[in-house]
Amino acid sequence: MKSTLRPALVLFGALTLVVGVLYPLAVTGIGQIAFADNASGSLVVRDGKTVGSTLIGQSFSSPGYFWGRPSATGPMANNASGSSGSNQGPLNPALVDAVKGRIAALREADPGNTSLVPVDLVTASASGLDPEISVAAARYQVGRVAAARKLPRDRVEALVSDHTVGQTLGFFGEARVNVLKLNLAMDAAPVAKH
Repeated sequence: MKSTLRPALVLFGALTLVVGVLYPLAVTGIGQIAFADNASGSLVVRDGKTVGSTLIGQSFSSPGYFWGRPSATGPMANNASGSSGSNQGPLNPALVDAVKGRIAALREADPGNTSLVPVDLVTASASGLDPEISVAAARYQVGRVAAARKLPRDRVEALVSDHTVGQTLGFFGEARVNVLKLNLAMDAAPVAKH
């Protein structure tokens, strides 16, 4: 038994060192050097204070901000440690009721907007943490945000265009807008004079 136990323990120790210590250190080091922003969580810092991450959605509810996708995470919205979808199918009465409530909230926040509500404004993503919305969802909100901030509509539309990211590699996915980045740009936009 000693003849098989010793090599097994040596192999176990060597693999633990390589796979459990050296490999994670090497990958972390390469990540910090080659992809420092991503490896650090893509944090957004303003005036020395971390205000969020470009990779995780945030809840905005003020009419002067663009709203992101609803979050299905628990126990609170956009909880990165609770990433998950709602797992509710399209025929689930709870999902239907939630979507109806979200549509009503959007209509109440902008009663003059008679456009169709983009689906990503009323349904959560699979992770429940999506930081981006479709260009249609951003454009749907332009009137409300412009009115709340007393900015010309075309200025807000220009900010949406400036913050639109095209398809990945030119053909994957669809054009999208990062809600946090757009809202920070809105905060930096000059306020209209009265």
